[in-house]
Amino acid sequence: MKGIATIALAAVLSLTLAATTHSATRQTGVARLTHAQQHAIVAAGEWHRGCPVWMSQLRVLSFRYYGFDRETHIGQIVVNMKVAYPLAKVFGKLYRIRFPIRDAAFSSTYGPHPDQSGDVTASFECRKAAASPCSGGRTHHWSMHAYGEAVDIDPRENPYVGCGMTRDKTALSYLNRKRHRRGMVTPAVRQAFASIGWGWGGSWVGSTKDYMHFSINGH
Repeated sequence: MKGIATIALAAVLSLTLAATTHSATRQTGVARLTHAQQHAIVAAGEWHRGCPVWMSQLRVLSFRYYGFDRETHIGQIVVNMKVAYPLAKVFGKLYRIRFPIRDAAFSSTYGPHPDQSGDVTASFECRKAAASPCSGGRTHHWSMHAYGEAVDIDPRENPYVGCGMTRDKTALSYLNRKRHRRGMVTPAVRQAFASIGWGWGGSWVGSTKDYMHFSINGH
C-alpha cells in the first residue's frame, strides 16, 4: 500500500507541477511559492526544519532563457526574496545576449523525477557548504544555496573543480577554460552578475574553482 501511495503522490505532483509550469509559460516575474511547489521542495528533500530560511522567505523567479536548441523557454528557480528582482534583471541580460541555458525547469530540480544528470541551472538547495577536497577538511557552514542567494549556471559546461579535477566525467573536456564552447561562462555573463554585486566561483584563488557558481558574496 505504501508503494501505491508513493506512486499516487508522484502522479499528483507531476500533474500539479505540469499545470504550474504551463501557467508559467504565459508570464515571467517573481511570485510566492504555491502550496504545490512548497510540497514538491519538501518531498525532494531540499527544505526541512533547521534550514536557515523559512519557506515564506523564498520566491519563484520565472524568466525567459535561450536554450541549447536555440528556442525560447521559461525557466523557474527558487531564490531568496531579497535577491529575486535583481536576479530577474540578470537573467533578462543573459536572454538578450542569447547565452544558452540547458535546463532551468522547476520540475527538473524539485519534481518527483528530477534530472539525474545534475545539469540543471538552479538556486535553492538546503545543504552545508562543501569543503575543498584539497584540504580534506570539513565545513559546518551553510552553503549560500541554503539561503537562496546563489545560482549554478550550466553545471556541465562550468564544472566544480577541486585540486584541478572534477568527478563529472561528462565535464572533463570543459576543464580547459581557454577553449570556449556554448554554455561556458563568458565575461558578459560575469558582468551581468557583477552588475548586482554578485561574485563568481571561477574567480576563487587556488586550484579549487566552481565555474557554475555565482553568489551574493562570491562564496
